[in-house]
Amino acid sequence: MAYFWKMPLTQDELQEGQSEDQASYSMYHFNPDSQVSLGLDQIVGEGSSEIPFYGPAYSHDPKENEFFLDAAEEHLYRIDPPQIPHRDLYFGSPTSHWQQVRLPPTIGFRPSLLSGYSDLSENSYPTYPIGTLYDYGPYGRNNLSPTADEFGSDVEKENTNLNVCIGFEHIDYQYPVFSDNNASGQGMQDKRRNDSKSFLVSTGETYLTNPPRELTTGPVWPSISANSSLAGWSIQLVEADQGSNESIASFCNGVQKIRDAYPAFDLTTNTGKIWSVTTTLSDEILCKSKFKVSILTNCSSPPLHLTPCGKCISIKWVFSPCCQQHKVDKVIEEAKAICSVLCSVETRAITDAVKKLHSVPLGKTQVKDALKPLQENAVTELSAAISHLIHVFSSSFHTDFQPAKILRSPSCADVDLDPHFSFTVYAAHNIPAAWLKRINFPLQIKSLPNETILIVKLFGVNCVSKNTEILAWTCFPLYQKQKFIHGTVLLSMALYSEPPTTMIAPGICDTSLPALVTLQVDFPETNLEFIKPEPEEKRDDLEEPAKECLKHVARLSQKQSLLLLLEQERRFLWFYRSYCNNENCSLSLVLGSAPSWDRKSISEMYTVLREWSFSNPLEALGLLTFSFPDQDIRRTAVQQMENLSNDELLEYLPQLVQVIKFEWSLESPLVKLLLCRSLQSIQVTHQLYWLLKDAQNEAHFKSLYQKLLAAVQFCAGKTLNDEFSKERKLIKILGDVAEKVKAASDPKKQEVLKMEINKLKQFFQEVNVCRLPLNPALVVRGIDADACSYFTSNAFPLKISFISTETLSRNINVIFKVGDDLRQDMLVLQIIRVMDRIWLQEGLDMQMIIYKCLSTGKGQGLVQMVSDATTLAKIHRESGLIGPLKENTIKKWFSHHHPLESSYQEAIKNFFHSCAGWCVVTFILGVCDRHNDNIMLTNTGHMFHIDFGKILGHAQKFGSIKRDRAPFIFTSEMEYFITEGGKTPQRFQEFVELCCRAYNIVRKHSQLLLNLLEMMLHAGLPELNSVQDLKYVYDNLRPQDSDLQATSHFTRKIKESLECFPVKLNNLIHTLAQMLATGFAKSTASQSVPRESNMLDAERSIARATILGFSKKPDSLYLVQVVQTCQVVTFVEKSFEQFSKLHSHLQKQFPSHTLPEFPHWWHLPFTDLEHKRMKDLNLYVKQLLNGSSNLSNNEHVLSFFLDGSKTDWPEESVLVSLGPKSTEQKPGVQLVISYESTHLTILLKHMRNIHLPDGSAPTAHAEFYLLPDPDEVSRRKTKAVPKSTDPTYNEIVVYDAVTELQGRVLQLIVKSKGTFVGAINIQLNSVPLNEEKWYPLGNSII
Repeated sequence: MAYFWKMPLTQDELQEGQSEDQASYSMYHFNPDSQVSLGLDQIVGEGSSEIPFYGPAYSHDPKENEFFLDAAEEHLYRIDPPQIPHRDLYFGSPTSHWQQVRLPPTIGFRPSLLSGYSDLSENSYPTYPIGTLYDYGPYGRNNLSPTADEFGSDVEKENTNLNVCIGFEHIDYQYPVFSDNNASGQGMQDKRRNDSKSFLVSTGETYLTNPPRELTTGPVWPSISANSSLAGWSIQLVEADQGSNESIASFCNGVQKIRDAYPAFDLTTNTGKIWSVTTTLSDEILCKSKFKVSILTNCSSPPLHLTPCGKCISIKWVFSPCCQQHKVDKVIEEAKAICSVLCSVETRAITDAVKKLHSVPLGKTQVKDALKPLQENAVTELSAAISHLIHVFSSSFHTDFQPAKILRSPSCADVDLDPHFSFTVYAAHNIPAAWLKRINFPLQIKSLPNETILIVKLFGVNCVSKNTEILAWTCFPLYQKQKFIHGTVLLSMALYSEPPTTMIAPGICDTSLPALVTLQVDFPETNLEFIKPEPEEKRDDLEEPAKECLKHVARLSQKQSLLLLLEQERRFLWFYRSYCNNENCSLSLVLGSAPSWDRKSISEMYTVLREWSFSNPLEALGLLTFSFPDQDIRRTAVQQMENLSNDELLEYLPQLVQVIKFEWSLESPLVKLLLCRSLQSIQVTHQLYWLLKDAQNEAHFKSLYQKLLAAVQFCAGKTLNDEFSKERKLIKILGDVAEKVKAASDPKKQEVLKMEINKLKQFFQEVNVCRLPLNPALVVRGIDADACSYFTSNAFPLKISFISTETLSRNINVIFKVGDDLRQDMLVLQIIRVMDRIWLQEGLDMQMIIYKCLSTGKGQGLVQMVSDATTLAKIHRESGLIGPLKENTIKKWFSHHHPLESSYQEAIKNFFHSCAGWCVVTFILGVCDRHNDNIMLTNTGHMFHIDFGKILGHAQKFGSIKRDRAPFIFTSEMEYFITEGGKTPQRFQEFVELCCRAYNIVRKHSQLLLNLLEMMLHAGLPELNSVQDLKYVYDNLRPQDSDLQATSHFTRKIKESLECFPVKLNNLIHTLAQMLATGFAKSTASQSVPRESNMLDAERSIARATILGFSKKPDSLYLVQVVQTCQVVTFVEKSFEQFSKLHSHLQKQFPSHTLPEFPHWWHLPFTDLEHKRMKDLNLYVKQLLNGSSNLSNNEHVLSFFLDGSKTDWPEESVLVSLGPKSTEQKPGVQLVISYESTHLTILLKHMRNIHLPDGSAPTAHAEFYLLPDPDEVSRRKTKAVPKSTDPTYNEIVVYDAVTELQGRVLQLIVKSKGTFVGAINIQLNSVPLNEEKWYPLGNSII
């Protein structure tokens, strides 16, 4: 008795439906293409003045698309049904009745509030309406029409041999072919125009008045008075405007109340909201609307005879004692038709009534009086059984009808004080077998929490493999609005799929829609209600625990996430729950450590919850995760979220949308919060719309998000929904263009792009302007076709250049991708944005560029393009084949773009900060697949990363070898640019300081970051789906470490990255691959900058340099004559110290080269020092310029002799202050000394201005001694930093069992390969603790 029905589609819906990914799998196998409706009524004063038309998928007559005719003359509106081929009625080819998939129609929020019904049509929420018997047009009004023209003989030809039976014995039947030879309906005068208006329904046309309407099905006996028998057999149905499902109807009422609280005319509650002031249609217009309907069932040969019966619709079962057997069959056929449209469910009562009707003997006329009571009883029982089925069906599923009179429940069964949970599985309808099985759980009902879910799986034995396989499954809550489930329940079952193994959430339990297989479960008729546990009284006799216990509680709180706690740790935390507060622990850890969800534990949890005080609303985010199903706990979390501003809430909206699936009902406080905020902020509405639209791709939660999306659009109003409609159409066109470009051959891609871009031009001709989904503040009016192109990556994303409505604004460039899942990119960029906000709140501006990214559907989305940005790979290619291996590539590129010193220094500053910021965020999030094509630089010096397909340490591999070997990307060429080729080595120390400071600031908010990631664990992201992924971030954040320990740890990571040669090798391989892919000739032809650079290098090449003399000044300056190869002669003045620095830089850059011997800095007294030095320097310069070309053409050497403006290198950084520094720039060491209990901790941070006796840079390490040290056991040694006058260490030295500092001396000695460099003795009783301080290094050991 499978029933196939589908509402007509509009052209937009047809196109949108075709674009849906066919692999998208709905839990209930539905693919509805009609309007979402949850029954919200019009709101007076804010309704639309237009009636949306449910147009056909394709129209044969343009007039069929017209809703309004001559309203001024007739006030009569008619819709003709489209011609629907029979194939549109089926989801797949029809096979057996229990394998066919039913396509139910859908209803939605009242379309009069929206710009067009198609606005809600795609991926809409399905329901099972009374329209399966009587089709509804707009506004849910009843429509009836003949069906012969729609289906014709094709239905008969395709279905003549299909015989099915669900229990009606000895009856074979065929699919019906309805004809139009039934009585035509008559129009009904409007008797009560302003009050309750009745209506008349027939199989011809329907004249609508005002709901509610009633539908009566039941036997009509011509020979029996209506007063006596008809009343007993009558089944009256009324339209349920908000659906028969109690929870959905309640949700609709709640949404309407929320919308009512923000009227359009009240600007105080609607600041920033787009509203349209419209008028509603009068009832006088609607009262005479005329519609048609198409009806098809597959279980009754003759049509159902629908005749008027007052205000009701009756199904006539004409049956008299003199009837023949075929009259009995006719009644049974019509009963089967009713069962068919009710999900092919046949209850035991219907089966028994049909058997009883068959058993009535059909004798001669003289015995009719004796048979009459038997016949009446049989039909009465059948009528009552069907009435009960309708009641069960409308209460189990979301329909738009329900019985006019709610059947009285039988008396509640006598239950014990502590009854066990039990129920009866009667049948799984629409499968070949049925059974009756009583299930009894050894659980007391009172022990079940309010949030209990029952999971039922249907298994079968494979005939071939003999293995047991799952066939279907379902789950449902046992409490509905605090009342325990009772009576007969019909449950939809998902076919051929396993339920989620890691999560069964309330949002997955949408059994309000009929499915192919329906499970009938009979629960005992009880009247049990859930009694909420009360918090326990706070105890005053608690003793203060030992300090070690409290310290252990604080250590456990550093885990930050409940999923990272071990079982014994949870037990410990729960035992000391009374001593936990917001200073030493988090509430989510304490409540999550409860041993169970029984009443006693819940009562104790409520006690903790009542006493807890939140210091920050974001602390409550952890209570919204999957670990906390309790509604009161989640309500408390939402109450904290209400303290956030709209802008703050916007930052965490993706997580809040995800955790909606863990809410227990659509009326949850979280849903109400989001709907209220969507009415307060257009930014919230806009992002919420696209997040919900994208979330519909989650198969198990599709229905949930469809309802929420419908509610958001209902609240948004017509104008904003018009904007959404335009945005959706724009995305649809972009998707079509991207697919065609991707499918075209390489030579024709550009041609295809130019041709298809005309669709966008036509789109803007129709709509004039459109907001971009990336940001509703961006309004565009057209396309710059010449600036549009595509990228040559695997997905061939499009570059689209939009023309802004702001006349003085530049074009808005975006990337549209098809084939890439951008949800992960959205998450990474969101977390980075959160980190940047944290830094800014701490007064630290890291100059971060964080572009916008939006997933607009499965495998597609938009990415913001950053203007004036270039990939590092392109910069490398401009330097030739070995560009990635050169040290000065980045520096040369910025020097070319910034000829002015001021702008050049500004670029260094921006790079300095942004590089540090991205080092921190990519390390914490474990961003992998890093190469020079997904690192970008702007002309202003900002660096940023793109493409986050690999995160949380999921690195790509060559076989078993990871491609990403460094903790993050910080190469020697980046250090070279920051320090200006070694001219300002202090900047590297400042860079390390900045990185460590930023890292420590983020670590303080580890709980927030881990909560945000945990809330996304069940979002279906490929790289974030397990506790191990969460633990990876925890290990990188290291919240259990002190700031000193974290500083030392991150400094090691910086050095690891700096020394990681495979990063450069990876960049080289990637650059070569790109050159081969694009053609080396083409690549080199476009390298305009390298040619200019090579020409400049040729002009700057030095033939010789000679020191002509020196000037007697406070600091002697040597006059140097420089002759270039182009015969240009220049003169520069340099001091001996500047020559010495040049030599030191060359030593550092070329450690393996043999440099000329540099003159000694010391001299004997009474000697002519300056003349001696001038002779020695001339020899040094001659050997330097005539030696290796790598040395003579080095950037340091050329700048030293030719670029006088840059030879005066600053001694101090202009970027970041490291605190108090010695103005004399004597050798020094920076330490942080801390002392706690008996632990003495020393952090060696940096040294400065240290040299070997010959003036060269030492390879220095530090040795510590804690004096007095009679046993000589206090020696500690750090690692050596090679060849640096300003080395960075950030290493920790710890001494235990130090009982006091009085009389203790810390001795520090600096050595370089055994050579003494400097030393200092520090009296520990007089030093400031926990502060950074520079200490001078002496030239001897005291």
